[in-house]
Amino acid sequence: MTAESTSATAAGPGALPASRDAPLISLRQITKIYGSGDAEVRALRGIDLDILGGEFVAIMGPSGSGKSTAMNILGFLDKPSGGTYSFGGAEVDHLSRDQLALLRRNFLGFVFQGYNLLARTSALDNVELPLIYQGMARTQRRRLALEALAKVGLKGREDHDPSQLSGGQQQRVAIARAIVTNPDVILADEPTGNLDTARSHEIMDLLTELNRKDGITILMVTHEPDMAEYADRLIHFLDGRIASDASAEKAAPDAL
Repeated sequence: MTAESTSATAAGPGALPASRDAPLISLRQITKIYGSGDAEVRALRGIDLDILGGEFVAIMGPSGSGKSTAMNILGFLDKPSGGTYSFGGAEVDHLSRDQLALLRRNFLGFVFQGYNLLARTSALDNVELPLIYQGMARTQRRRLALEALAKVGLKGREDHDPSQLSGGQQQRVAIARAIVTNPDVILADEPTGNLDTARSHEIMDLLTELNRKDGITILMVTHEPDMAEYADRLIHFLDGRIASDASAEKAAPDAL
């Protein structure tokens, strides 16, 4: 990847392909090997995958299937051992750690099972955090954080810290933090894993709304089949390979 293409990709959302027909994400023969010799583990064994902008993709598979490794590579948190990863039409698998961090900051939002909120910090300050890393002025980042919290249904809860919020509300704060930078992609790792059934469906309704109304691409790892049904596409991993890749049945109610 040239310096020019790196700069273009990292510049902002306007640098990404406008056409929904061109893959936003393209993996070709991606491998990941940990250790060597007798301790060698082949976590991924030649993955080919295209994801279009605006898709909602659920990823499932048993422990050790490679799904988490794939998500780490997709989120620029890890590098493949071999193969090619293209994002927005530019190859990114050989970028430096700093360049990958810039891509994460500009294009991706993350939602985790454990929320990952700062404990004694208000919801508003938690959501502002990514904008502080971007160097945004306080007035502007506060406005954007308030808008993000309102978007996830937490208007009036801005000054509450995590201990004053339910699990579902904490996950909503985490989603607000993920969307406050206006990302192209949200990577959600077991986003309903710590929630009861009712709160799980609320979070999935919210992710579906962000996907359908705002066009955010959603990549979600889940072990829950009823949560995967919210996605338009379901990918199963097994033994470091993609075992199946098909459109999911839309069994979940449409809350929109």
